[in-house]
Amino acid sequence: MATMNISLPDAMKDWVEQQVATGRYANSSDVMRDLVRREQERAGQLEDIGRVAKAALARGRLKMTREELLDHMQRIREEAIKQQMAS
Repeated sequence: MATMNISLPDAMKDWVEQQVATGRYANSSDVMRDLVRREQERAGQLEDIGRVAKAALARGRLKMTREELLDHMQRIREEAIKQQMAS
């Protein structure tokens, strides 16, 4: 496994340490791996949504404008982030 050093603002460092203190994670590396894994999953889901939406737009089956779709996707992203932070 590769090693990486990162710099975090104090508030983020404190949050990572709090996650470890809850016992949910063994150490800060576990926290970071989980965050990266979740972000990879989320990015993949957004790519899938984008592909489906683009295809629907091309076929004239999507009733949203491009701007409405982007706004909707942003709301989905924000809600996913809230859920990730809560868990």
